[in-house]
Amino acid sequence: MKDWIKTGSPWIWMTAGAVALSVLAVLFVLWMTAARGLTHFWPKAVAETTFLEGDQRVRVIGEVRDREEVAVRRLQEAGFKIESSEAFVERVLIKMGNRDVTGQDFRWYPVPLLGELTYPADLLTVERHEWGNFYGHLKAVKEGDRVVAEGPQAWPELQARVQRAQALFRTILRIEKDDIGKVNYRIEQLRLRERRAQLKGELDDALKADLQRQREALDAQFAQLQEKLQALRTDIARDSLIAEVADGQSVEVPLAKVADVYQANAMSTGQKIGHYLRKFWEFLTDDPREANTEGGIFPAIFGTVTMVLVMSVIVTPFGIMAAVYMREYAKQGPLIRIIRISVNNLAGVPSIVYGVFGLGFFVYLLGGNIDRLFYPEALPAPTFGTPGLLWASLTLAILTLPVVIVATEEGLARVPRSVREGSLALGATKAETLIRTVLPMASPAMMTGLILAVARAAGEVAPLMLVGVVKLAPSLPIDMNAPFVHLDRKFMHLGFHIYDVGFQSPNVEAARPLVYATALLLVILIMVLNLAAIKLRNHLREKYRGLESV
Repeated sequence: MKDWIKTGSPWIWMTAGAVALSVLAVLFVLWMTAARGLTHFWPKAVAETTFLEGDQRVRVIGEVRDREEVAVRRLQEAGFKIESSEAFVERVLIKMGNRDVTGQDFRWYPVPLLGELTYPADLLTVERHEWGNFYGHLKAVKEGDRVVAEGPQAWPELQARVQRAQALFRTILRIEKDDIGKVNYRIEQLRLRERRAQLKGELDDALKADLQRQREALDAQFAQLQEKLQALRTDIARDSLIAEVADGQSVEVPLAKVADVYQANAMSTGQKIGHYLRKFWEFLTDDPREANTEGGIFPAIFGTVTMVLVMSVIVTPFGIMAAVYMREYAKQGPLIRIIRISVNNLAGVPSIVYGVFGLGFFVYLLGGNIDRLFYPEALPAPTFGTPGLLWASLTLAILTLPVVIVATEEGLARVPRSVREGSLALGATKAETLIRTVLPMASPAMMTGLILAVARAAGEVAPLMLVGVVKLAPSLPIDMNAPFVHLDRKFMHLGFHIYDVGFQSPNVEAARPLVYATALLLVILIMVLNLAAIKLRNHLREKYRGLESV
């Protein structure tokens, strides 16, 4: 045994076992996140049953979302009349929807007080832009005050009219966000231009007349768009559906408020797969709604990727220049050793400290002075003196700078001294040797630093809450309005979206599946960014492999 221990084999097996356990733990986390998140988009069967409430039975309609065992005594203390010889009974969580009718979205029901669960094919699931899901038996479809279909003919008629309403809704949304947004942006630019000329004393009658002509043209364009919007809103409000809810009353739902409608109980497997893929695509490409608990997360994806790219553009050159100076030019001594120790210590500083620094230095000090010097016409409304994409990217660049510096220094240290001496012997200057020989050979290490920086920056939340991220951003940081890239705008981020939906949501049960789905998407996004950087690093490593053996 002693001889076996001396060979080092136990430590090898221990290391291999630790790596295997780590891989299994990561795979388990990914599997759990995927299992809880990706199933959210599958069409859920809608059950109908009865519940013994007091001395009478009431009808219940909804989706069975969860099951658990609970103590009978606890239920009895809550007022349920349960007689059971067992200490524990099962209860189910039913998503009843119809929040505007019943006042609650989810409710736990003890199984002994429930009747038999049935799944009628005509039960309707209506996803609304507001108030969440609606469940009921479809009775009729109306056009204005006239019933156009009822009974078996109501469902195909409803599908056609919902498609029409969805097309009108997308048109209205495009006009509101793009067309009217562009007009409002140009009107605001005219106001700032007038204010700027006034501050400089250049606002003469000719400029006033020119600005007035442009403003009148924009006002006329705005009025035309508003007239078009009003016509579309009147058109989309034409149709509605009538459904019978659990308490027996008939409720009318305007199709203008309907995001989607389907009969999950009557779907075939192929239809469910098609529905699943469509809903997942909507999750990736649509804007959020209902306090981020429904809809898509495209602005959060866009904001995360944009911030990471801007941060990478900032941190990479500064990190490389700092590492090159300390390794290639600075005289090695106590001062450089202190700087290296400081850089290593910065890597362990809590991220919220960087957020406080970014808020105080970048936003208030630097941004405030930029506003006073370059954007006085916008004051007192801040332009750069408020949290935004630029300050968030700079804050995370400082946060990840130590990682890039250390990785680049390690790469420069691995370049053989003979390569430098050979280049200098052939007549190259020190700068030419560095740029054409040393840096290309150290580029895989630089990419390693960038990979680590991207992985950390994409998952940070605490500093972003102070320097730019918001719950809901009305505009993307990149659009078709000049100058096209708006670094002063606030943005959405996947990490903050997870925090907001999971802990600040008014409807926690409805938001829980989206937390897992968004978390899985964030992990996938980080993996994609890292794989792209790893591929580039491997390409550079193969390209300069021959030089390393010189």
